[in-house]
Amino acid sequence: MTDVTIGQATAGHLSEAVHRSTLWTRDGLLERMFTLAFRGLVYAQIWEDPVIDMEALNLQPNDHVVTIASGGCNALSYLVGNPARVTALDLNGWHVALLKLKIAGAVHLPDYETFFAFFGRADAKANLELYARFIKPNLDSETRQFWDSRDLLGRRRIELFTRNIYRHGLLGRCIQAAHWLGRIHGCKPSNMLAARSREEQVAIFQRDLAPVFEKPFAKAIFAMPASLYGLGIPPAQYVALTENGKLPISGVLVERVRRLACDFDLADNYFAQQAFGRRYGLGDDTSDMKTGLPPYLDEAHYTEMRARTNRVDVRHQSFTKFLGDSEAASADAYVLLDAQDWMTDDDLTALWTEITRTARPGARVIFRTAADERLLPGRIPDALLSQWSYDEAHCRDLHRRDRSSVYGGFHLYVKKLVP
Repeated sequence: MTDVTIGQATAGHLSEAVHRSTLWTRDGLLERMFTLAFRGLVYAQIWEDPVIDMEALNLQPNDHVVTIASGGCNALSYLVGNPARVTALDLNGWHVALLKLKIAGAVHLPDYETFFAFFGRADAKANLELYARFIKPNLDSETRQFWDSRDLLGRRRIELFTRNIYRHGLLGRCIQAAHWLGRIHGCKPSNMLAARSREEQVAIFQRDLAPVFEKPFAKAIFAMPASLYGLGIPPAQYVALTENGKLPISGVLVERVRRLACDFDLADNYFAQQAFGRRYGLGDDTSDMKTGLPPYLDEAHYTEMRARTNRVDVRHQSFTKFLGDSEAASADAYVLLDAQDWMTDDDLTALWTEITRTARPGARVIFRTAADERLLPGRIPDALLSQWSYDEAHCRDLHRRDRSSVYGGFHLYVKKLVP
């Protein structure tokens, strides 16, 4: 598959997933703007907490995990839990190529230091030599062609790893825009990382960040649904965030940022480090970068993660299509991220019909929602939902401890042993 056909396949997959309305309507135009934005690199780093994921999934040595790939961090981090198989699926060709690159880097880069330099710092010219010497010869031809292809400025895609890839992609640009918005209102978001206690975190947030959300210009920006595309929030979910217009969107957003800034120690929260510093670590000194990293980047897990990468199968395919082609009772853990926020009732029913068919007794399904909602009751048939158990108190506790802090809810469903 060529680079052109990868792009065409991505566009087709996204159109099927998101487009609900006819083109020449307000909703139809917003949906097509969303899919256009999602055709390139979206997430260089996935924005769901893998530590909470693994606690909820309770992975076992014989488990088969089926997950959306996104930036690939969590698919590799799940290897720390020692499952037998991980199938990573994505509609976006960039994400498929990125995960394949990370796998090849984990296996073929000579040691942890070079692996972290490439995928943790991701900002040195020397990474091009590492790519040419160790990674490129071990990529399949399609993925190699993808990373060697050039952008409109003539730069090879692999050069993103010399310019801090975490500052690029749709999410990276969204974070950059948020920093710009803060600066024009006299706030420097990176000042959050100077805090050395939770008390200082709260003080800096209240003094510097919270007032920005009350500025008229900021409110006007947030009032546009497209402003949240970088967070992966499609037009249909934008309305749900505000409880059908009952809440101001700025109020919803300031609470999410407050959680990120104040509810967790910054040294242990790489989501906050990326949001406020646009890199791993708390300061400009690269010596402090290895704090609170994603499990796959943590030196403590490097050897076991590296040894298990052959268990990961990466596919440019939809979740429902993969499950439809799979045998009954063939999977134990499903990770849907927030993809169901995009789906119609028919889409949800088709997905959960295949999840229920392919799930072994005791299988676990986790997902997040942008809004604080159960999502499934009343939208998929009771005959499907009744085969799954849901502990609301446990889900709310998991959500409370999710360091990414950007979602409204965390949900865990467990397949009943007896339907």
